[in-house]
Amino acid sequence: MKAIVIDDEKRARNLLHILITENCPKIKEIYEASNLLDGIDIIKKEEPNIVFLDIEMPKHSGLEILNFIDKDILNFEIIFTTAYSEYAIKAFQLAAIDYLLKPIRPNQVKEAVNKAIKVIGKSEIHLKLEALKESFTKKSFEKIALPVANSIKFMPFDAIIMLQADGMYTKVYTRDEGTILITKPLKHYVDLFKNNHLFYKPHRSFLINLSCIKEYVKSDGGYIIMDNEENIPISRDKKEEFLTLVTNL
Repeated sequence: MKAIVIDDEKRARNLLHILITENCPKIKEIYEASNLLDGIDIIKKEEPNIVFLDIEMPKHSGLEILNFIDKDILNFEIIFTTAYSEYAIKAFQLAAIDYLLKPIRPNQVKEAVNKAIKVIGKSEIHLKLEALKESFTKKSFEKIALPVANSIKFMPFDAIIMLQADGMYTKVYTRDEGTILITKPLKHYVDLFKNNHLFYKPHRSFLINLSCIKEYVKSDGGYIIMDNEENIPISRDKKEEFLTLVTNL
């Protein structure tokens, strides 16, 4: 397999080159570029399987890669590299794109490469990139990437009625697309929506969209009826918090 490291910092390129060599035996050839355009020239010529791409570079950001390469030949996986930024990390997670935080550690590289190898050519990376670019441009989050079967659905937050735990999977109930089964646990989405005031966890098995509450029923210990007519229980320790929350909506 082939990889390319695109980063304007020589030291960063050298370090990542070493980490890939020492931890990723399936990658036999590693190329380097100090800017996006030189990197794209190498990509077109050498056709690497994995592209390690820095976001913040002079002249052209790594996010601009779609401006210079046809999405039809985007048959490689991208692993972004970035210095720590809470906003950037949230954007990557919502778009379901892998990333490495600087300073980069060996285990990070190994894990990211192993994940990339499994999905090369079938992760619809161009759709993820468009969503990621939109998030950075608007400086706001409006959609989440939901991996389903052989595709990615980008779902607006307000199109999600509720999420329900199903073992190590999650059922996502939507307004127009029915129920979608996602191969990630509910905790993944609880963490993603941690600072999003639209979603609330009234029970260990549910995460609900507060704007989709149809009714609160006081009998039988209290429960919520959602717009899709699903009944959601409320944990005892959450009842007072929930009532205060909805009263102030």
